[in-house]
Amino acid sequence: MRISVVGTGYVGLITSICLCEMGHTVTNIDIDDKRIAQLKNGRSVIYEPGLQQLLENNLKERRLLFTIDPRIAYAQADLIFIAVGTPENPDGTANLEYLQEAVYAIASHIEKDVIICTKSTVPVGTNEKIAEMIKDMTPTHLNVSIVSNPEFLREGSAINDFFHGDRIVIGTGDEKAAAVLQELYAPLNTEIMVTDTRSAEMIKYASNAFLATKISFINEIAAICEKVGADISQVADGIGKDKRIGSSFLKAGIGYGGSCFPKDTKALVQLAGHVDHPFELLEAVIGVNNRQHTLAVAKAKEAAGELAGKRIALLGLAFKPNTDDIREAPSLTILKMLIEENADVIAYDPAAVLNIQSIFGNEIQYTENINEALKDADLAIIATEWDQIIQFPLVQYEELMKTPLIIDGRNCYSLSDIERHSITYISVGRSPYAQSAIAKV
Repeated sequence: MRISVVGTGYVGLITSICLCEMGHTVTNIDIDDKRIAQLKNGRSVIYEPGLQQLLENNLKERRLLFTIDPRIAYAQADLIFIAVGTPENPDGTANLEYLQEAVYAIASHIEKDVIICTKSTVPVGTNEKIAEMIKDMTPTHLNVSIVSNPEFLREGSAINDFFHGDRIVIGTGDEKAAAVLQELYAPLNTEIMVTDTRSAEMIKYASNAFLATKISFINEIAAICEKVGADISQVADGIGKDKRIGSSFLKAGIGYGGSCFPKDTKALVQLAGHVDHPFELLEAVIGVNNRQHTLAVAKAKEAAGELAGKRIALLGLAFKPNTDDIREAPSLTILKMLIEENADVIAYDPAAVLNIQSIFGNEIQYTENINEALKDADLAIIATEWDQIIQFPLVQYEELMKTPLIIDGRNCYSLSDIERHSITYISVGRSPYAQSAIAKV
């Protein structure tokens, strides 16, 4: 089959390259000529473990093509995946502008029967509207099938998720189109679900909303643990062993971020509101998460008093490890609060420094060297659980910092390890640990 993928973001680029790894030839199209030029030169436009090498390999094998020309991408395509962004509008609804532009371009250039698969996360009913647009714009002799094929890729492990996912969802009423997609995905040996289109659209939103709910739930339990003297790490481990609950997404911290959970939870609340169903549970989940983003600075002020003029090392900027994505990252809220407090901030991250620098400019300092970040710092705030942070020797906090005070928003270290060092350590959902000699900063 001749396959085209619309969009060179996380979903589009991962989908294109992984389909190439399966042996297909794929044309990846984007309207951003600079991104396309960079990709043609073999340089990835996103940070994802393993992606750069796969990009180079498939360009070399001539299986992967990049273009800005819709005629090249769509005219003779058998299968088109739409993987453009659907960012949130100011009211929380999904912005479908990029999707509509992609559909218009496809409809204007297809010359043969084709299957169009929507991987973009879209409100329920969107694929039906896509079908109407295509029908209105294309000749009657063309047979165009519309399929909802939501993605379940996690940034930082997206390649593994593509090849070893929990399930593949195909939403369509067209049995022939479903059979084509089933054949395409069959080599992955992943369970394939065929549903109606609207159910497929809802599965994506419901999945993200449920995972976000688990995160906010465990963070609420963590807040109670701090007040009653329980340890959230032990509590989460205990409840996670219940097979009905499971241990994933039960790690307390400063909240979720990224391109999916914040956007999709708000969109689902808006969707529910449009059908006169107040989604009170999900509204609470969002409220808890917004509060968690402010938690690290609140704990820092409680431990250190006024932050003005204090040297603060912010460790981790991306919303999660193994990505350079800072969309809705807790670090954004933390940095804004620290700047308002007139703190002297130096920010560290292995991958996301340039993205943060594009927002905050010279208001703070930046480094990709954790030692440099901690040198002479009055306190450190951990916002992302990178391996470089988890594996960083605790003794070096003592040696490098002016005052070894750590506000750990991701519970990177065990309390038993902390107790062997002269460090004041404050985490989430666990009792603070403070050596008497440095307990007061």
